[in-house]
Amino acid sequence: MKKSLLFIILIGISISAYSQIKSFAPEKTFPENNPDSKFYTVSGERHGPSFFKKFTFPEVEYSPGETLNFEHYHTVDVMYHWYKVWAEKYPDIVEVYEVAKSFEGRPILQMTITNKKTGKDTEKPAAYFEGGRHSGEITSSESILWLTQHILENYGKDQEITELVDTKAIYLRPQNNPDGSNLYLRTEQRNRSTVKPHDNDRDGLLDEDPEEDLDGDGIIYQMRKKATTPEDKEKANFIIDPEDPSQKLMKRTFPGKGEYLVYTEGFDNDGDGSFNEDGIGGLDLHRNYPENWRPDTGGDLTGRGYTQNGAGEFPMSELESRATVLWVLSHPNISVVNSMDTRVPMHLRAPSTSKAEERMYPNDLAIYKEMDQLGLSFTAYPWAGDVYETYATRYKVNSMTGDPLKPSPLFGHGPDFGYFYYGSIWYGDELWNNGAMKDYNGDGIYDDFDGLRWDEEANGGKGFKSWTPFNHPVLGEVEIGGFHPKFFGQNGPTWQLEDWAKKQALFNLAMAKRLPQLNISSLEVTNQGNGEFEISLGWTNIGGLPVALEQAKLVKIVQEDRVSLNFDKELTKGYEDAKVQIISPDLYDKTIYAGYTEVGEEKSVTFKIKVNTDEEVKGKIRLSSTRGGYFEKEFTLK
Repeated sequence: MKKSLLFIILIGISISAYSQIKSFAPEKTFPENNPDSKFYTVSGERHGPSFFKKFTFPEVEYSPGETLNFEHYHTVDVMYHWYKVWAEKYPDIVEVYEVAKSFEGRPILQMTITNKKTGKDTEKPAAYFEGGRHSGEITSSESILWLTQHILENYGKDQEITELVDTKAIYLRPQNNPDGSNLYLRTEQRNRSTVKPHDNDRDGLLDEDPEEDLDGDGIIYQMRKKATTPEDKEKANFIIDPEDPSQKLMKRTFPGKGEYLVYTEGFDNDGDGSFNEDGIGGLDLHRNYPENWRPDTGGDLTGRGYTQNGAGEFPMSELESRATVLWVLSHPNISVVNSMDTRVPMHLRAPSTSKAEERMYPNDLAIYKEMDQLGLSFTAYPWAGDVYETYATRYKVNSMTGDPLKPSPLFGHGPDFGYFYYGSIWYGDELWNNGAMKDYNGDGIYDDFDGLRWDEEANGGKGFKSWTPFNHPVLGEVEIGGFHPKFFGQNGPTWQLEDWAKKQALFNLAMAKRLPQLNISSLEVTNQGNGEFEISLGWTNIGGLPVALEQAKLVKIVQEDRVSLNFDKELTKGYEDAKVQIISPDLYDKTIYAGYTEVGEEKSVTFKIKVNTDEEVKGKIRLSSTRGGYFEKEFTLK
């Protein structure tokens, strides 16, 4: 009887240990995975529509093929497919994991690439590369995907890549905004942000005025309407660009001096006189970082301070930006970051709110300028530099007013967080250029004129839809046309994709190759007699960056390089009677703090040991550097 009871108890324990709690709620099916639905539904409560007709674009690969190529853009699911394939194919150097879930509950996946046999990723110098923060800026995600494949396929074949993976850690996040990317690639919508509802126009309504695809082609173009009424003529602020012989391009002018009104395709759903100003979402993940954050529009109650459109309710209020910030803060071994967008194009960095010489350490700024030139050597972008000055004044005058452009602040920006808060080399590069490959008319500006010329010359005119008459239910006779917003304006045609993804990826790879790297040059154990020993450790930074920028030292994100000894606890207990005593350093803290190792700098430290036993003593000496790596060597005292 007792045996039977015991058996029943053991069976019960076994069942409870392996059973799972089953929910009565049906498992959530995301709209992209529901083939029976013709509509794409967006989560969140809003005053406008939450469902949109599904579209498939010929430029996009929706299901993974047998091989990965860059002749199409890829959905989040396809990217994740390849990440999982690579995790199985390269188990010794790849780890794929979920870092967070998006607003709608989609996984945000990330990959670590490092040789696991040579140590943990957290014990090595590291770089972090991210794409897809802005939902429609998908070229950035493709560059991450290209870089991932390039590193994995060349490990063991290319000497530099093999050494990189053996000695460093590379963190890769292809898509930090899967909700927005799915909406962008599967519907006509082209929001910039996450899909979290947001009152962009501050009228008390959420997402009530999205764009509409009036002609049913799945693409949101522009509408132009000839001003005919006195009211329209008073507002008209566009003319046909007189420099464009094809009369396709519209040029902005002052209200009342134009002949046309130009809108994005759709209706004025809330009747406020603006078209499509409050669509799905509206928060900007790249204005949500904690460094120099400012309140969203309307948040300054004085009316005399600064605000930042799309900033969110508070710094890191958004799950997706929080997933980046918390990840890097938990991995202070990261020295180099590029979190990319589209479409200037530019190597974009801090500062975003001030002049570089006013806030950056000269040594740090010099490193950044070297990186700027390194980037240009791969990409040949027209610009590389800071947000506040270089980006804001890249064209010297306002093309409409003729006024000189002035530096302009951008708040809560990633590169500022990356340098001022996190003390790293942190770029927010912008890929693609709206087809403005060269300055065709020699005016010093890369604009729509240049994009249209290149489209006609090299792209078969596929990037621009000629103005087509349409009877708008409210506006009357309009014309719909303009640049293709998704696969010409914001991202390039597919035949340009790999070139842009590749050259940006190679710059990121080149930065990773410059990570700091401490190398043990010597370990010497000297018997001084009478049981006294000296243990000396020497090392050199053979990498291309110091183990800490000056800013990293200031904000204390990086500790000093330090060396310590480790013995069996039985050998060191007993104070004066201990079998092993560390005589020097003579402080209670027996760690030697060695400062921060610069590029090419050689350093060495020496411990003095007293051994009060005839036994052979084994120990370990440890060199710890937050961004230079962790190293451990064994030694014997005899």
